[in-house]
Amino acid sequence: MKNRQALETLFVQSKPGNRAVRFPVCDVPSEKSLDALFSEEFLADSELPLPELAEIDIVRHFTNLAMLNMSVDTNFYPLGSCTMKYNPKRNEAFASSPKLLGLHPYQPESTVQGQLEIFFELQQMLAEIAGLPAVSLQPAAGAHGELTALLVAEKYFKDRGEQRNTVLIPDGAHGTNPASAAFAGFQTVEIKSDANGFVDQADLASKLNAQTAVFMITNPNTLGIFEKNIRKICDAVHAVGGLVYLDGANMNAIAGISRPGDFGADMMHYNVHKTFSTPHGAGGPGAGPIAVRDFLAPFLPTPIVVKQDDECNGVPVKCRYRLETPSKTIGKVRSFFGSTAILNRAWFYLRTLGAEGVRTMTENSVLNANYLLSLLKDSIDVPFGDRCMHEFVASSAKLKAEKGITTMDVAKRLLDYGFHAPTVYFPLLVKEAMMIEPTETENKRTLDLFAETLKKILAEDPQLLHDAPHSTTVCRPDEVAAAKKPILVEK
Repeated sequence: MKNRQALETLFVQSKPGNRAVRFPVCDVPSEKSLDALFSEEFLADSELPLPELAEIDIVRHFTNLAMLNMSVDTNFYPLGSCTMKYNPKRNEAFASSPKLLGLHPYQPESTVQGQLEIFFELQQMLAEIAGLPAVSLQPAAGAHGELTALLVAEKYFKDRGEQRNTVLIPDGAHGTNPASAAFAGFQTVEIKSDANGFVDQADLASKLNAQTAVFMITNPNTLGIFEKNIRKICDAVHAVGGLVYLDGANMNAIAGISRPGDFGADMMHYNVHKTFSTPHGAGGPGAGPIAVRDFLAPFLPTPIVVKQDDECNGVPVKCRYRLETPSKTIGKVRSFFGSTAILNRAWFYLRTLGAEGVRTMTENSVLNANYLLSLLKDSIDVPFGDRCMHEFVASSAKLKAEKGITTMDVAKRLLDYGFHAPTVYFPLLVKEAMMIEPTETENKRTLDLFAETLKKILAEDPQLLHDAPHSTTVCRPDEVAAAKKPILVEK
């Protein structure tokens, strides 16, 4: 049953005189009142118009609001590209240790050796998985990692005296790629995809030149397929002196099996809140570490963690782990190490899995995606093949032409059955796209039920789908108007 109070704002629920806390009577002499202590220009003309509620009312309000939400803990979340996997609670318990939560980022190095050891080991593990030797943990998320790596590239070319100003980006790339390139001061040039969803080799060759700074590629790409010409592409970019950047958003498909550095990438970012199962969503928290080749290491953000020998000239070293500033650093891109608690969770996750566990994680992710694809490919069109990596892109274009059913109709109707919708209308290469990623954390029963439900929806009356969802508090808001003209106060 829907809770009426959960739908009312705190201002509507407010009643004069209600309090969450009652302060004792002020014992400051009147001549030392606030009016006397502060200049009139710093005092408000009236009390702030804040809602007045008891603590229990506030707790119930936010608890009931939370119950209206979908989450990975309550529902299947097949969001393509986002990799919304379950977050193991053991990682939450370990990362919530008072020994970690009680630390301050600017304590003396000698007092935070355990935390620095975690950071150092995480740098080493991320470097090994990437096949790239140098890592910065600072970036706050994927797009921030892209920007940081591009700033590293910009300074690298400037240090070499080269005036390269162009970043090449495939037309199926994540939308953050061109945005990050532009923000870093580069011009962007789009590279077309061929009929099979791969990078068009002829188009790439025609646009590579002495101005090419970076080629950004997502591999596996946003269609859920591995770029078969990746080695050839990297060689071509390197031949004109450019760098290859790998968007690591889809690392859940290759971690522990194929290393970007081995197939030619020079830089990459990780979304640890995707691949390494830390909390994800609502704009944060997140972390987007980057890994780069050795010749780019001097340009990484400061600080990085280095490990010293146990002894120096026979004298025991007090701090085995210390902070170091790379010689040609781009500076800071985030306070200290950014989302420390998220990085800690990633370390716990990787330590739990080990090398074989990471490989198994990836294999199960790809297996789940292909199993789900096999269940659905005869019911809904999948334009790019019968096999995929960790995700696949279906299309409702034929359904729209035959029955008037759109991808948005299907996505909204899934909510009535307790499933979060897949990613919709992305990538733009596929009309009426529905991007589905089950991740490795879902079991066969859930995948079977999702496939059965989707097939049932596709057979339902189109008008029923047009009006969906029927069970949610909010049904079909005007999402464009909401984004352009948000109403942030109650009328």
